[in-house]
Amino acid sequence: MNAWMGVLLALAALVAGGAFFGWQGIVFATTGIVFWLLLQMSRLMRLMQKAGAAPMGSVANAIMLSSKLHEGMTLVELIKLTGSLGEKLTEDTYIWRDTGGDAVEVVLKKGKLAEWRLLRAGEAS
Repeated sequence: MNAWMGVLLALAALVAGGAFFGWQGIVFATTGIVFWLLLQMSRLMRLMQKAGAAPMGSVANAIMLSSKLHEGMTLVELIKLTGSLGEKLTEDTYIWRDTGGDAVEVVLKKGKLAEWRLLRAGEAS
């Protein structure tokens, strides 16, 4: 979901709660917002715990990973897809390798996937 959409929904919940139920409605809406934020944080922590337990920069199949990538993916979506944290090459470039020697090099701009390339086992890095 777009971040602005979440902010607008939260404000709408606060306004509607205040309009219909007064201060109790505002408290109820705030409770719902905090609960939703805690769910998102819990989801992110589970993902990072799973990715942290896997070998850094490893992926099951680099060719399949390359076929599933698309421009605009966030880093969280990329980590969910790979199951591990990428090996950092430069400031914005990360790489994931599979056991066959193939690799996917990913470039992120502002936290979103800008470009990627598949490096086959025979190619030079």
